[in-house]
Amino acid sequence: MIWLYRICFLPALVVALPYYAWRMWRRGGYRSGFLHRFGLFRKLPAPAPGVNRIWIQAVSVGELLAAAPLIDRLRGAGHEVILTTTTSTGFALARRRHAGDVTLTGVFPLDFWPTSALAWRRLRPDAAILFESELWPEHLHQAGRRGIPVFLVNARLSERSFNRYLRLRALARPLLRPLTTVLAASPTDEERHRCLRPRAAVHLTGNLKVDFDPEPRLDDAAKRSLATECGFVDDASPSGAPLPPILLGASTWPGEEAALVEAWKQLSTENPGLCLILVPRHAERRREVAADLRAAGVEPVLRTELRAESRPAPAGTRVYVADTTGELRRFTQLADAVFVGKSLPPHVQGQTPIEAAGYGKPVFFGPGMKEFSDIAAALVREGAAEVVPDAAQLAPRIAPVLGDAEARARRGAAARRWFEANRGAVDRAWKHIRAGLEA
Repeated sequence: MIWLYRICFLPALVVALPYYAWRMWRRGGYRSGFLHRFGLFRKLPAPAPGVNRIWIQAVSVGELLAAAPLIDRLRGAGHEVILTTTTSTGFALARRRHAGDVTLTGVFPLDFWPTSALAWRRLRPDAAILFESELWPEHLHQAGRRGIPVFLVNARLSERSFNRYLRLRALARPLLRPLTTVLAASPTDEERHRCLRPRAAVHLTGNLKVDFDPEPRLDDAAKRSLATECGFVDDASPSGAPLPPILLGASTWPGEEAALVEAWKQLSTENPGLCLILVPRHAERRREVAADLRAAGVEPVLRTELRAESRPAPAGTRVYVADTTGELRRFTQLADAVFVGKSLPPHVQGQTPIEAAGYGKPVFFGPGMKEFSDIAAALVREGAAEVVPDAAQLAPRIAPVLGDAEARARRGAAARRWFEANRGAVDRAWKHIRAGLEA
C-alpha cells in the first residue's frame, strides 16, 4: 500500500508547490531549517552502546510544550533526543528552549520517499514519537522497515478522520501497521483507535497538555510590570492600585481579532478602562492583524515593534497585540477572562483552553472546538467555560463575568479544579514509552 501512497503523493506535491511557496513567503520565517524539509540533515554518528536515539516530531508550539517533560524523562534515562517540528514558529521555539537539551533540532521532512528515507539514513533513530494525529505514512514505513518502535502520544482522532479511516480501512491498516503503541488523550480517542486497530497496544493516558507546569506564576509586582509594558498602567500610578480589567484573545485566527475589538468597544461602555490583549496564533500575521485593527478604527500597538525600539507601549494603550512566540502563558496570567481562538465561525477546530484553565481563568470559546471537544465539553460541564455562538454574542456573553468579581472567582476556581483533577498524563505515558524502549 505504501506504493499507492507514493504514486498519489508526487502529483499532489507538484500541484501544491505553488501554494506551499506562497504560504512560506507570506508567513516568513521558513528559511531556517529549509533544507531539512528535503531530508538534508547533518549526518549523525550511531549513538553510544546502550543509548537509544529517539526522534520526536512535535508539529508546533503546543506539541513542543507538551513534549518538554517527555524530553526530560528520556534524557534522564540516558537516551538521546532528536526534535523536529513542522512550523517556523515551532522551530524557533525548539531551538530557543531545547538546543542544549537535544542532539539535534530540525524541521520535519516532506513525507515523500526520497526526502524521508534520506532523513532516516542521516539521523539513524532507534525509536520515534509522534504527537496527536500526525500519522505520516512514509515516515511510518521507514520506521517499520527498520523494525523500530513508533509511539503515537496524546493520540487524537476526530470524528471526521475516524469515519474516513473506517471507509478506507483496508488501505489504512497496512500504512498504519508500523505504529506500535497508541497513547490516547481521551476515552473517545482510545475507543476509536481500538476500533481501527483491535490488536494494537492502545492505552488511555490522558492529555499531556494538561500536565504543563503553571510555574513560575507572576506575582502582583510582575503583573503590574507587564501591564505597564503594555501601556495599560502609568508608571506614576500607585503600586497598590488595582489593574484595569483585561480581556485576552488567545491564539486567535483571521476574523477573530476584529470580532474581539468590536466586543471590546461594546464592553468598554460598562467597563471603563477595559484593556484587550490579542495573541495571534501565528505571529507572522502581524501585518494582517494590524490592518484589521486600523479598519476597526484602532491604531495597533505591536509588541515586536516596541521591543525593536526598546520602549514600552504608550500610556493609555487599551488594545495591545502580543505578536511574539512563547509568551501566551505570561499574558494569560494577566487576564480577567480569556477567549480561545480558532473557534468562531467559519473556524471549527479550536485551540487549547488548557492553559487558561490551568491559571484559573474564566474561559470562553466559539462552537468550533472539534480538536478539543472532550476538554471543551468538560469545562462547560464544570461551570468553568461558556460557548459563544457567534461573534455578535461575544460582548453579551462576556459582560456578566467581567462585571462580577464573584462570578469570575467561581468560574476560575472551577477551571482550576478541572485542571488539577486531570493531571498525571506524563507519568502514565512515560510508563508505556519506557516499557516499549526496554522490550
